Amino acid sequence: MLPRNAESGLTRRHFLQHAAGSAVWAGPASMLAGSLMANAPDLRRRHKAAIVLWMGGGPSTMDIWDLKPGAPTGGPFKQISTSADGIAICEHMPLMAQQMHHMSIVRSMSTREADHMRGRYYLHTGYVPSPSVEHPSYGAVVAHELASQVPELDLPPFVSIGGGSVGPGFLGMAWAPFVVDSNGTLRDLDMGIDPERFGQRLEMLAAIENRFIAERRGGPAEEHAKVVGKTVKLMSSPQLDAFKVAKEPKEVQERYGNSGFGRGCLMARRLVEAGVPFVEVDLGGWDNHADIFPTLSDRKLPELDRAMSALVADLADRGILDDTAIVWMGEFGRTPTINGNGGRDHWARSWSVVVGGAGFKRGVVVGETSSDGKEVVSDPYAAQDLMASVLESLGISLETTFKARNGRPMKIANGGKPIKELFS
Repeated sequence: MLPRNAESGLTRRHFLQHAAGSAVWAGPASMLAGSLMANAPDLRRRHKAAIVLWMGGGPSTMDIWDLKPGAPTGGPFKQISTSADGIAICEHMPLMAQQMHHMSIVRSMSTREADHMRGRYYLHTGYVPSPSVEHPSYGAVVAHELASQVPELDLPPFVSIGGGSVGPGFLGMAWAPFVVDSNGTLRDLDMGIDPERFGQRLEMLAAIENRFIAERRGGPAEEHAKVVGKTVKLMSSPQLDAFKVAKEPKEVQERYGNSGFGRGCLMARRLVEAGVPFVEVDLGGWDNHADIFPTLSDRKLPELDRAMSALVADLADRGILDDTAIVWMGEFGRTPTINGNGGRDHWARSWSVVVGGAGFKRGVVVGETSSDGKEVVSDPYAAQDLMASVLESLGISLETTFKARNGRPMKIANGGKPIKELFS
């Protein structure tokens, strides 16, 4: 069973309507302006970020990144060579094949949860679900550690596009995911009240919350005050333009593809460019227990290929990739054995993830599975090792320790060890 609020996200309504009832007064509107866009080149040089491409449902990685041609378990897809020497991937990923010199494949993931919800939690936090502790996800941890790099940032430091991510756990709601759709539409910005009345409501709640904080009644009031203060700044900030993918040239939009995932990947690039330290883009639909091969070849892989390749190329061309980690992953892989419905079932014993950018070594394959894909035959890596590797690539200290609400010290990334082949 997942801990309470494990799937929580800070929705637009939750985030923005805190200010409708009143909030901690963040100062006059003139103090809320000031865009990061004018300083974008400098920001690109001095801030780190991560983008997770989340493949909800458990993608069949042996049909995408680790094909087994000729094996009874191999399926019908052929492999093609890529821009990275010695790396071959699925024939239905031709655009991504041209970008593999920027990326690396870890083919030796071996994890312990083959249930969707438990696997999702484990891959997002590095911890298996616990009834006593809610652990923070990648996004919350990275945002918490890197948000100070960009003090001028009005945008939420953790944005989840197309679906809610796993929540902030014991780090608190100030680090919860801000959930938006792939069109970047931010409803609820117009509170429907005049500025004077709005200011009065702000001052009213400020008095109430300041009293709670002064009386040391715990963290929730302080967390709420932080969230609402950020909300007020966001409502007046020109940085909101980062969500508006329609402002991109038509040819750029077409390169990413006319799909929710394509627009989400384009928005992720815009958000990282604006200073946001963590963005997750959701592409569900990988729970292919039946008809897996036409589903992948006709729909899922073309959509993934177009958007992911455009994102990697765009980040590289703009000089952002060296500071931005990209992680492609789902909660597990799928069975090497093809079932009677022409599909593959849940499989956590041997599967792949793809990483690139930031401090990662690129154009390499880490690990190996058996000829039928059923076993890892090299050193296996777990979710906490992948998370430790991402943090390492971003320069976040793995000695960092948090304190859970019960006072228990919690090691960042559950004490995982970086995957050495991604850095040597």
